[in-house]
Amino acid sequence: MTGGFFLLCWVLYLWFKPLPPPYNYQLVEEGGSAQFLNLQLEAWPDLRISKYELRVPSLDRPVAIAYETKDQAGHSILLNWENLVSEPIVTASVDFSELRTLAADIANHVPEGAIILGWWDTSRQLKLLSGRDTLFASYLADPLIVPSYWKDRSDVIAEYEREFWGPLGANEEQEKFKIFADALSSEASKGANMLKEVVGSREAYIVVHPADLYKLAMMYPDRIDLAFKDFPLTGNVHGLAGQVKGWMKENGYNTYTLQSLSEKSVRAYFLNETQKGKVLLAHMLPLMNSTPVDFEALQVVHKQGGYWVFKIPSA
Repeated sequence: MTGGFFLLCWVLYLWFKPLPPPYNYQLVEEGGSAQFLNLQLEAWPDLRISKYELRVPSLDRPVAIAYETKDQAGHSILLNWENLVSEPIVTASVDFSELRTLAADIANHVPEGAIILGWWDTSRQLKLLSGRDTLFASYLADPLIVPSYWKDRSDVIAEYEREFWGPLGANEEQEKFKIFADALSSEASKGANMLKEVVGSREAYIVVHPADLYKLAMMYPDRIDLAFKDFPLTGNVHGLAGQVKGWMKENGYNTYTLQSLSEKSVRAYFLNETQKGKVLLAHMLPLMNSTPVDFEALQVVHKQGGYWVFKIPSA
């Protein structure tokens, strides 16, 4: 009876024990910025960088590459992320060369007393590389980007990410980020006014990117009907446009924007605005039926690759 009791307890323990994270970060290289020539960070010689592979036990190759560094306070910052599978994991990949150039542009042209708004991970990168103040400077975690086949482990993944990247920002910063995301996912004039209220009388700029649409749609699926698909680049621009528009019509979407992934592929983000309307962020990105330069609520001041920079009028 005693043996049977312990066996029953062991079965119950295994039954209720949470599954481990489906992946882990493995350090593969670390050193100064000169050691990572692919990042082209010669202008930031003091950076110490660690390269990690995101490894899944059942696979013989990594599913993502992460480049991590630390700010002056010793907090970990994701410097660059490369997804090696088709579905985004942890975060959406962007072209790091575009962000690096944008940071240099901001350092050269944005006054030191101004403040920069952007998605929290973009903000941390820009603060580190440009030296300008950003509204968000902490790890805020939202949204948790988990592939559908890992949804049952969302809680343990979130905990593992916090252990790796550090604690969440203060409650005040988290609340401001919620207002920021709420503004981007609201009707255009309402969202623009919300941004003005957040920055007050300070000179302020906001940076957006097509990948922000994906993150925002994960946070507000009731406001944004979005899908994405990657297409190969063959050199035939008209052929690509035909493929993208064909997929859009076949799947019930009415507009799209593009993000360059590499020299060989492009990602199309599709929106259906007929039912839920056009949110602020959609006005700030080049869609099939609109362009940011025509948007009057915020003023376009710069474009670098997929990044668009707007000046926020003072409240």
